[in-house]
Amino acid sequence: MNVFEIIRGPWPWYVAGPLIGLTVPALLLLGNKSFGISSTLRHMCAAVIPANISFFKYNWRKEAWNLFFVAGIALGGFIATFFLGNPHEIVIAPETQNALARLGISDFSGLMPQEIFSVSHIFSAKGVIFLVFGGFLVGFGTRYAGGCTSGHSIMGLSNLQWPSLVATISFMVGGLVSTHFLLPVLLDWVR
Repeated sequence: MNVFEIIRGPWPWYVAGPLIGLTVPALLLLGNKSFGISSTLRHMCAAVIPANISFFKYNWRKEAWNLFFVAGIALGGFIATFFLGNPHEIVIAPETQNALARLGISDFSGLMPQEIFSVSHIFSAKGVIFLVFGGFLVGFGTRYAGGCTSGHSIMGLSNLQWPSLVATISFMVGGLVSTHFLLPVLLDWVR
């Protein structure tokens, strides 16, 4: 097995998990930096918006490394998608396929179900609910919680921060409630 086959295939949790976890001590040791993605939007706005808005008046240059970090994530995602994509079919458990089929989702050819996240659905009721309203809720939630899942669940928990534990528990509860109760109702409503 060559290196490209290893990179292109799915990695087991016991390899991927520790690699993600090692970003925390690496960032701390290499520059006393905190891991988190949601603050990047604020840094970008502070860098390019010349308006006199107090929220964007701070030394964003001190956090410029974060902009490069996120640009690297975007570049890595592009390279992975177009050059290192997994050539094998995505494997979804039959029980999961049956549960999703009952909700009207039957296209399992990609990472995201096309019945919800297709570009053709952007201006439909389904697109407005899942893409526009859902995106707004994610953005509002990250600001309200003072960070995103990566900032709280990876960085905050590793630093034993109580607010990060509360936020992570809330993320998990919200995800479970949304998946098992809210998603079926919304999918049934927009059919």
